[in-house]
This record gives sequence, structure tokens and C-alpha cells, in this order.
Amino acid sequence: MKGPLGFNADDLMQETLAMQRKLMEGLQLLPSVDDVDYGVTAREAVWSDGKVVLYRFVGDTPPVHKRPLLIVYALVNRPYMVDLQTDRSLVQKLLALGHDVYVLDWGYPDRSERYLTLEDYLLRYIDGAVDALLARAGMTVDMLGICQGGVFALCYAALRQRKLANLVTMVTPVDFHTPDNMLSHWAQQVDVDLLVDTLGNIPADLMNTSYLMLKPFRLNVQKYVGLLDILDDKAALEDFLRMEKWIFDSPDLAGEAFRDFIKQFYQGNGLMHDGVRIGTEPVALSQVTLPVLNIYAEQDHLVPPDASRAMRGRLGSTDYTESSFRGGHIGIYVSGRAQREVPTTIHEWLQARSG
Repeated sequence: MKGPLGFNADDLMQETLAMQRKLMEGLQLLPSVDDVDYGVTAREAVWSDGKVVLYRFVGDTPPVHKRPLLIVYALVNRPYMVDLQTDRSLVQKLLALGHDVYVLDWGYPDRSERYLTLEDYLLRYIDGAVDALLARAGMTVDMLGICQGGVFALCYAALRQRKLANLVTMVTPVDFHTPDNMLSHWAQQVDVDLLVDTLGNIPADLMNTSYLMLKPFRLNVQKYVGLLDILDDKAALEDFLRMEKWIFDSPDLAGEAFRDFIKQFYQGNGLMHDGVRIGTEPVALSQVTLPVLNIYAEQDHLVPPDASRAMRGRLGSTDYTESSFRGGHIGIYVSGRAQREVPTTIHEWLQARSG
């Protein structure tokens, strides 16, 4: 007979025995788990400037589409979330669809990069990589900007649009002051001058802790409790460890660029009122007149949908497309459904504008 909580002593005993068995099997399995890494697709360096390297991904067959597709990722994580593993790789899907795919790897800034600014990242590194691709391909470039990299891509398009053909943004914030943006509420209260003047570069561990505290139970307790359920599954355990390795393999952030980004975007919300300046050049979203595809995640807690949908109506482009997908900030790259739908959406949108 079931008790008031819906289970009896026998149920509890069976659950305890099952968990004990899983733990014992896990202890036997763990020594056989292979070392895990991310970034599964072969790549070759085609340009560099200091620690920043432009890589070309090498597919099994030559690309059908000659126009380069450049991925610009955020500064806060390594860019290989888009190439996490063989069955969860946006890059491999795009290669299979015939695209010539490149990624800009920011490297690991050290104290010598403390004074790098947003102008350096956009008008030195991104612009340098784009110029290298223009020379290599002899044509304008398609750009895929992800998260903070999408913000960079929007600003770059506003300033150097003649070098681009099409722009795709993924989980990219435009309105940094939406009420449900928990990260923004934190960033708006930070004395960023004191932080940067004290620390210089912003430590990766500080940023990771800040992200984890946005959902402390889910990201610090629940997922590790859930780990018990897969201790006897080698493939699932390696997937978990691969994701953990990516999360905690984060670069420090160049202090001046961090100061500039927090002030202009999180605190000043500059994209909403043309208040952003990159170096001496003003940025206005109305300057972006090329075709734009804006992709956002419906359950994103870092870039809420309203933060991304704010792009609508603010661009100068008459060719603006918006697509949403179920999932969170990371799931939009690696979930099974996203792997089926997101690359195809990007491909078909670009294909329709290939002429």
C-alpha cells in the first residue's frame, strides 16, 4: 500500500538498490572513459594577427558555395561550441550542405592584451580576417555572428558593410534592458571602472561564476545530481564531460574591451538609441542595409527572446528574416532538433540570396 507521499518502503528500497548498483557500475566504468575534447572537424590556419587566428574548416568534399561563411563567436568562451562533437556540430552540418566555413579564434588574452579595445576586436581583427577572405575568395563574405559575436557582427556590418554579402545572427542581444535579462540586471550594477582598474583582465573564473549564479540550483546542483543517472553509460558520460570541459575552458577577457562592452551595451543599451561608438566611428543599426537572418532561442536565459527580437524594425535592411527555435542558449547549437533545423534554415536562407 502506497503511503501519503506516493511510495512505500519497498519502493524506497528498490530505488536505493538501483542507485547503489549504478554507482558500482560507474566506478568500474570511469577508468575506461576516454579523454574528451571539442572541436572535432579538421581545420587549417589561413590568417593570424597576434593570438587571433582565422581557421578554415576542412570538409570531406570541396565546398559547393564559393562565398566564405565566417563565424564570429563571443569573447567569453571558446568558439568550438559550434563544433562540439561529431553528432553535435553546426560546422559539420554546414560543410555537408556545401559551405566554405571559417571561424575566428580569439585565443587566450594575457596581461599584454589588457588594453585591447572593441576597436581592436572589430576594426583590426574582424576586419583583418574579412580582408584576408576577400583576397582569398575574390568576393564579399557571409558572416554568422553568435551571442556577443553577433553584436560585433552587427556593429561591423554598420561600419564596413561593403565587404559583406549577408549577415546571420544567432542568440544576439540588441535590447540589453529587457526586464527578464538577469545578466543585464547584474551588469548594470557593476562598478566596471573599479573592476577593470583593480583586476586588469577579467578572470575567466569570475565570469563563469557569474553565469552559474544566474541559475544556481540548475547549474550547480541539479545537473550534477543528474550525472548519477548516466554513470553507467560511457557515451553519455563522455558527452557530459565534453560539455563541462568546454564550459570551464574559458579565456580571460581583455580589460579595456570588457569595460567598453559593459558600459556601451549592458549599461548604456547603446544599440537601442544609436549610442555605440567603435573607436571614433558611430554605429547605427539603420546603417545595416544588407540581408539579415536573426535566429534566437525561445528558452534562452542569457539572451531572452525579446532582447533579440528588438532587432526587428531597427535595421535599414528591407530583407530581414526572423527564426526561433526551441531550446536554450547552448541547446540551439547542440540539441538533436536544433542540429536538424538550424543548419538547414541558415543554408536555405543563404541559398535564396546566393545570386
